Amino acid sequence: MKQNKIIKKKIALVTGGAGFVGSHLVDLLIKKNFRVIVIDNLSGGRLKNLEKHKRNKNLIFKNLDINKIKKNEKLFDKVTYVFHLAGIGDIVPSIEKPSKYMMTNIQGTVNILEAARYSKIKKFIYAASSSCYGMNNKRTTEEDSTNPQYPYALSKYLGEKVVLHWNKVYNLPSNSVRIFNAYGPRVRTTGVYGAVFGVFFKQKLKKKPLTIVGDGRQSRDFIYVTDVAEAFLKSAKSKHSGEIFNLGSDNPQSINFLAKLIGGETIHIPNRPGEPRSTWANIKKINNKLKWKPKVRFRNGVKKMLDQIEDWKFAPLWSPKSIKIATKSWFKYMGNEK
Repeated sequence: MKQNKIIKKKIALVTGGAGFVGSHLVDLLIKKNFRVIVIDNLSGGRLKNLEKHKRNKNLIFKNLDINKIKKNEKLFDKVTYVFHLAGIGDIVPSIEKPSKYMMTNIQGTVNILEAARYSKIKKFIYAASSSCYGMNNKRTTEEDSTNPQYPYALSKYLGEKVVLHWNKVYNLPSNSVRIFNAYGPRVRTTGVYGAVFGVFFKQKLKKKPLTIVGDGRQSRDFIYVTDVAEAFLKSAKSKHSGEIFNLGSDNPQSINFLAKLIGGETIHIPNRPGEPRSTWANIKKINNKLKWKPKVRFRNGVKKMLDQIEDWKFAPLWSPKSIKIATKSWFKYMGNEK
């Protein structure tokens, strides 16, 4: 009589797994039959983002700060993949409190790398930022020069350098994925002035004009969040290591077009220094090496979000006056465009 083999589930650990991108990655991993360990201190994430899995025994949530993770952290035992998405974002707070960003996004990354290294995981995937390219303003390859314009961008770029250094020196299998402009359900609705979707959706709900920065012709390489999650998993499963991958749609959209899709009146506010006119990912490398390409078209992605616009009812309502106050430090320190 044949005995049925007991197949053990692979274990994935996701730092920042209660956040926007992280929670969608958790959804995908659970769907792909992984056991998932989420580490998140909820400074930027929400437990509500993981609500659908709260009775799922394959999800373990730990409220931990990556700044306090030790190299002998037991949570990393028997983990196959580590996806490191935890960190702190936003431009203005990074200008005002740069040391906090350096500590969390660089030293916090070192802490996770060390815990992963001593647990002998199979792959480490780092969530990097396309902000490292600075004012590139052209279709960007992974080989193009970097020029971070503000402390957040610098901290994320240095975090990437640390990851690749651990790959080289300690032979820790790692890849860095430079996310361009991720959007989709669960994108942050609270906190400081920042992501354009949260700003526009609350303004639309309140029937206020959409505040367009500058002439609105600036474009961003928007990439839907479920496509981001798929790319992260492919990067982990691949044979490739020590690589940097651009992650975008390779199809930038103007802010004016986004405003048109959302609908309503618009008002223009001053252009901001230190922001590129265009972000545009050349995704040939990730397409060739990981066989990944985006599935969700921008128009369809925006529609999916509009169908859930009530999720933004508790988001802060921004006006030209409140935006001016919130971005005062931005203009003070970033006034000389590079």
